[in-house]
Amino acid sequence: MRTIVWLLILSVAAVVAATSLGANDGLVSIYWLGWRTDLSLNFFLFTLVVISLGVYSLVRGLDSLLGLPERARRWRTSQRDRGAQAALREALSMYLAGRYSRANKAAQRAVGIQSDSPDLAPDTEFAALAHLLSAGSLHRLQDRKQRDEHLQRALDLSRLTRKPRAVEEGARLMAAEFAVEDQDVARAQRTLAELPAGVARRTQALRLRLSASRLARQPLEGLRTARLLAKHQGFTPVAAEGLIRSLASEALSTARDTDQLRQVWLSLDGAERQDPLVVARAATRMARLGAPAEARAWLAPLWERLPQMGSEAVDSVALALAEATDGLETDWLARLDRTQQTALRAPALALATGLALCERQLWGKARTLLMSAASDRDLHADRRRQAYVALARLAEQEQKIDEAQRFWREAALMSPLVLPKK
Repeated sequence: MRTIVWLLILSVAAVVAATSLGANDGLVSIYWLGWRTDLSLNFFLFTLVVISLGVYSLVRGLDSLLGLPERARRWRTSQRDRGAQAALREALSMYLAGRYSRANKAAQRAVGIQSDSPDLAPDTEFAALAHLLSAGSLHRLQDRKQRDEHLQRALDLSRLTRKPRAVEEGARLMAAEFAVEDQDVARAQRTLAELPAGVARRTQALRLRLSASRLARQPLEGLRTARLLAKHQGFTPVAAEGLIRSLASEALSTARDTDQLRQVWLSLDGAERQDPLVVARAATRMARLGAPAEARAWLAPLWERLPQMGSEAVDSVALALAEATDGLETDWLARLDRTQQTALRAPALALATGLALCERQLWGKARTLLMSAASDRDLHADRRRQAYVALARLAEQEQKIDEAQRFWREAALMSPLVLPKK
């Protein structure tokens, strides 16, 4: 197609030249030192065009000759730049492939090529990325000394770039990740505290903050971070629910007295204070700290919703009540009556209801429920033993010595045996 176009242009030019110059009778006279030369106008124009093209070609040739060293320098720089880029790409591919020793060597080769080329030295972002790849590779190789050197070098170089400081932010996040994986809590928290506000709200930073909080045994701080991660969809809903529940339970377990436990309880949000597993953990802890009445106050709203709960939640709430039966109030009797039929099918609920009825000295109803709990092998041995102990005490109060001895024997059989060493 291009050839056809050029032929058409040449044909048009030939037609125009033949039309305009074919009948041209013009004459050009040139006088020089008493000499006179007459030329036809067509020949003069042709000569003028040839001379102009020759002068232009001469100037271009001289310019190319004088600019040859500069073009050679640019070519060498381009070749080195391509070599450095290829080495950096190789380092990244090796790092992703898990070949960390080769990744480190390729990254250092990229840095070496750049440092040997003065024209490439201003690209500090390139060098910083290469040092970050080296630091990541050395971290996997457990070479912490050289890892920290490359990481610090990357931080120093990233501060020199005029572009947005994404490389510096990445280096700081990588430093925090290294500290968390080294289980250096102080350094991890210090590095995370130095992050800019915008970076600290990112999902990766929140994940690292959560890991650092758990390493530092700070469940309340971890709980706040986990809420942010759940809000930003850092976890699946199921994983977020399980993590928040675990952290809330851990925070409740750190309380050493009732005042601390109340403070932790008030620091939980509304959804967490309605989670049956969290409430059960809090009530159990409060009962063991000597405040069963307050524990029952936390359990009372959930007791009304037992039919709508799953089996795990029902068991947790029931066992929490079993820990908090001392001084049971009269208003609990109505709640216990509504769950007696359900308790016969749920051993943990039967145990809790039976113990609560024993506390109110309703021994006839309590006996049936405790027998149901004690004979159910799905219930944990410790809980079955608790049921047998309650039955034995009931039998002693009724002066049924043989029955009491049988229940005490069953309770003893539920205890783990310690065999003598041979």
